[in-house]
Amino acid sequence: MKQVDIKVNDEGYLTDFSQWNKEIGAEIAKEHDIEMTEKHWEVIAYLQEQVANNNALSIRGIKKSGVVDIKQFYALFPGGPLKVSTKIAGVPKPKSCI
Repeated sequence: MKQVDIKVNDEGYLTDFSQWNKEIGAEIAKEHDIEMTEKHWEVIAYLQEQVANNNALSIRGIKKSGVVDIKQFYALFPGGPLKVSTKIAGVPKPKSCI
């Protein structure tokens, strides 16, 4: 795999979504010890779609999404699921994340 320089802010969030692709998402996931599965990618697609439609991301929104339940969301993205999943998705940090 050729090395690609991506721009991130001081918290590790991509600053230019156009640089995102599945390989970059998978690499970011590896940094969080996550091996991406089809379910992970479903959640990532949901997050990207919500951001594209200017919808605020929140745990409550994920719960209502029908894509994943909260218990599964925490299992898929341990250690702050919304923070970790949005980093992998290449979308800005949700305002609900501190």
